[in-house]
Amino acid sequence: MTTLRIVLLSVLLSLCGITFAQEAESESESAASDQYAPAERSRRGLSTRESKTGVERSKPAFGGPTSPEGEIVETDILLDPAFRFPAADEAFKPWNAWKARQSKDHGFDLSAHYSTMYQGLSDSLTGRDAASAGVLRLTGKWTLVGRETKNTGSLVVTLDHRHAFRGDGPANLAGDAGYIGVTSLFYNDMGAAVINLNWQQGFNDGFTGLIAGRYDPNDYMNVLGYVNPWSIFSNLAINLDTSIALPDSSWGIGAGHWVSDSMYVIGGINDANGFGGDDLEFFDGGAEFFKYAHIGWSPTKAERYFKNIHIMAWHVDSRDDLGIPSSKGIAMAANWTFDDRWMPFARLGLSDGDAPIYNESVTLGLIRKFMYRSDLVGVAANWGSPPNSSLRNQTTIETFWRFQFSQNFAITPSIQLLIDPARNPVDDEVWVWGVRARFTF
Repeated sequence: MTTLRIVLLSVLLSLCGITFAQEAESESESAASDQYAPAERSRRGLSTRESKTGVERSKPAFGGPTSPEGEIVETDILLDPAFRFPAADEAFKPWNAWKARQSKDHGFDLSAHYSTMYQGLSDSLTGRDAASAGVLRLTGKWTLVGRETKNTGSLVVTLDHRHAFRGDGPANLAGDAGYIGVTSLFYNDMGAAVINLNWQQGFNDGFTGLIAGRYDPNDYMNVLGYVNPWSIFSNLAINLDTSIALPDSSWGIGAGHWVSDSMYVIGGINDANGFGGDDLEFFDGGAEFFKYAHIGWSPTKAERYFKNIHIMAWHVDSRDDLGIPSSKGIAMAANWTFDDRWMPFARLGLSDGDAPIYNESVTLGLIRKFMYRSDLVGVAANWGSPPNSSLRNQTTIETFWRFQFSQNFAITPSIQLLIDPARNPVDDEVWVWGVRARFTF
């Protein structure tokens, strides 16, 4: 079967799944009044944010879905799962009530989840064709200043424990396929790590924000509303723009400002050598920085996740100890939500230098939310050209279905097709199949 036929088949299978789910959705809508109370069967789109704990929270002014603030909001959303387990939901009521009291009485918000990933390869250069891992993530935000105002000041902490069950984790499986990139973000064998340790301060009634300390710049720059490797796409090239010399969790300072209710700017500077497992090393490689500036537009502040167009420029210094030269580039991205359920998105990146995975990168994709179920499906494709001209260009296709089993448990099977893996002299196509399980609490 030719590559084109395989690609078309992959897309067709995704669309068939969407069509099937739409038919099931229509049937469930007609029977909803007989099976469930209206409050339980309400129409919930991508922008719906009804709280489990009853605490009113708005989306982050500048952070993305995987930022600490974004995860606190996301794990508190009331869902419409495929199955209902009243006993399990009832068991979580004391926990949710305790979290609500901490938020209202002390300004302390908590998010926690445990996620696992298994991935397998159709072909391997090394003989290792599968890996699995788990991640426990705890996020706390303690608002200590201005709780009754929009100019809040908060201490933010995120702790991870990442552990492999098989091999050294799916995050390192790409090399076995000769693929330049990461087929599964986060799922490695790093152990315990401090991902966030920072202070966040609002000014100007929330129109201006400052972050200082340890954080991941990718949670704030070049953000689009579909990015959530825990339960949506898992490949690095689909989630982020790999024409950027992507930084990691590191020490730095950033700021954002809404110039109007539609236009905003973000900028920051971080340690170019920092990463999640660096044991909180403070500029261990010296004064080598990653810098970025980003300008974006949304119809309103509230719609930034769902309707967004932006452009950013970045520069990273040379890293002498690692022998990585300086690089720079620009990136553009957009997503737009239709009928509160369809979100097409696009990315384009161009760069100069050897630090990024690609010097040219293009991504196109689509996700679809079911209005009376909390399931999500999506398909996306990325094309990238590496800095080394002796390596061939890579194409990555990924499709997934997030099946929301219950309020606190989701399973997400996915399929990836890696076309022309740059460091694979044997295979022109490698399939990657995976399944994620996520439990939030």
